[in-house]
Amino acid sequence: MRIERVRCAGLRGATPAGGWSHELKPDDNVHTLISVETDEGLIGIGSVFTSEELVRGALRLLEPLYVGESALEPERVSEKLHQHTFWQGRGGAVTHTISGIDIALWDLLGQATGQPVGRLLGGRYRERVRPYASVLMTDPPSILADTLTRLRETGFTAYKIGWGPFGRVDAATDERIVWAAREAVGDDALLAVDAGGSDAYWRGDLPWAIRTSRMLAAYGVAWFEEPLDPDATDQLAALRAASAVPISGGEVLTRRQSFLPYFHAHAVDIVQPDVTKVGGLSESRRIAWAAEDHHIRFVPHGWNTAIGLLADLHLAGALPGTDLVEYMPGSPYIDDLTEGEWTLDADGMLPIPSAPGLGKALDRDVVARYADPLHLGLS
Repeated sequence: MRIERVRCAGLRGATPAGGWSHELKPDDNVHTLISVETDEGLIGIGSVFTSEELVRGALRLLEPLYVGESALEPERVSEKLHQHTFWQGRGGAVTHTISGIDIALWDLLGQATGQPVGRLLGGRYRERVRPYASVLMTDPPSILADTLTRLRETGFTAYKIGWGPFGRVDAATDERIVWAAREAVGDDALLAVDAGGSDAYWRGDLPWAIRTSRMLAAYGVAWFEEPLDPDATDQLAALRAASAVPISGGEVLTRRQSFLPYFHAHAVDIVQPDVTKVGGLSESRRIAWAAEDHHIRFVPHGWNTAIGLLADLHLAGALPGTDLVEYMPGSPYIDDLTEGEWTLDADGMLPIPSAPGLGKALDRDVVARYADPLHLGLS
């Protein structure tokens, strides 16, 4: 089975806010779907955290490398694409696009073999994974608390609050937000806090982060995410050594080589690659095992699409120590994009699909609301 064509279609019309200082609008395009078509008629689907124009440019660059290649060897083919495009700037749009191709190739391998992707990634350590509802802190604390209460009532038992005014106003504002969130979710729920240190012109420094970690510890926060600029590896290491709560990060990094300095410096307790940016499932799995060797927990970043969530579920199932995935509630790109509903069980867990490939097909009617299905080869 050979790769015949790779297509893409950007999602527009329901793009959720990102919490960024230069905020997204619904018609902004930051997520792009990928379809890999084969000479035997099978189609695999992937997702890229990059705008359609950049993905199209990357596909033109990559096309001579993937056309005619095996559609059943995702790791080898993806590594070929990485190795032959380093001179175009390793990381960024090219690596993000390879991520989508890689996810689609794993989907194809699963379809062709009749196996769920997680089993092909090495086996299934679990059949379900705990999702944490990821919510922005852009609303006032009272409204944030109402949102979290509604999510608790739908069955979530884990939450992350992020970005917004946190770390951007004063310590009292930070604590009011965390207090309101903890009151809403209850003492037993997992609650994490994401400062959003990869935002433009982030000003949070090491002394602020250390002081804030002590406040977060008083509220039983599970981890403190991106408290500093993601390039400040030495400061992150100093923070981790002094922090009262675990430190996490890594969503903006690409390829496994970028994570090694984090690991060697002991800069994080939890590493969070995004499968739609980092190089796909092939690269994410290698990062996860490297993290395991360095006694660092792996929890994937998932502020993307239903395809990214499916990939994360299969990856989490195939790793012994990963029992959480990020879930962005309220985004049609996650809630509605694939056939069948996402349903939490009585314990607040998501089942890992057992059907071949990623296990859930795109809902073509929903895709048509936000993208042109013909751009994906879907009639």
